[in-house]
Amino acid sequence: MPIEPPPSVWDFPPVGVAGAGDVVAAGADLEPGTVLAAYRRGLFPMPDCHGPLLWWSPVERGVIEVDGFKPSRSLRRAREKFEIRVNTAFDRVIRACADPKRPGSWIDADIIAAYTKLHELGWVHSVEAWDGDELAGGLYGVAIGGLFAGESMFHHKTDGSKAAVAGLVELLSDKYAIERVLDIQWVTSHLATLGAVAIPREQYVRRVNRALAFPLPAAFSGPPPRG
Repeated sequence: MPIEPPPSVWDFPPVGVAGAGDVVAAGADLEPGTVLAAYRRGLFPMPDCHGPLLWWSPVERGVIEVDGFKPSRSLRRAREKFEIRVNTAFDRVIRACADPKRPGSWIDADIIAAYTKLHELGWVHSVEAWDGDELAGGLYGVAIGGLFAGESMFHHKTDGSKAAVAGLVELLSDKYAIERVLDIQWVTSHLATLGAVAIPREQYVRRVNRALAFPLPAAFSGPPPRG
């Protein structure tokens, strides 16, 4: 099971203080206890290159509904091309997601260090699509009880990231699937093709509060990764 870090010295405000905006707070730190406290409150960090660290809770939150998920034909075809593995190449996955050549890249050295530390404690996981011995694509995210908060994904081969998303849904599709929350932050046109939908922030926070009480999926409940 994951190792609980020391509690944060910071206290986040309720997400409702953001009003019609997506940013709830600024500042604080990226210590493991702080980051976990944020996800448990419905927030996630994203740096601002022109100012302090920002903590976000979008008014319209993107999710993929695990229970009853029906992949499109193209998504099924993408999934069939690759083998799905968990936590076998975390460092490669997060650094591929952070590639500064990618449009809109926001993952900096501080984010890499923070999420790597959480990975070592058993809270952050990579889901990888492999083509033989080649890493074709993947994603990483935070798993707390019944919440999986996806952070970023990438592909080196066509359909690699799509296969990783499909594989993640499979990993979450157990007897608690109806209570699980698969968070993808915002709905983009690409994520919409994978089944993402937007729900109001208040509904998202209520669902997370329930989901936290449920056990981790089997794929994420083993001992903290080593090496």
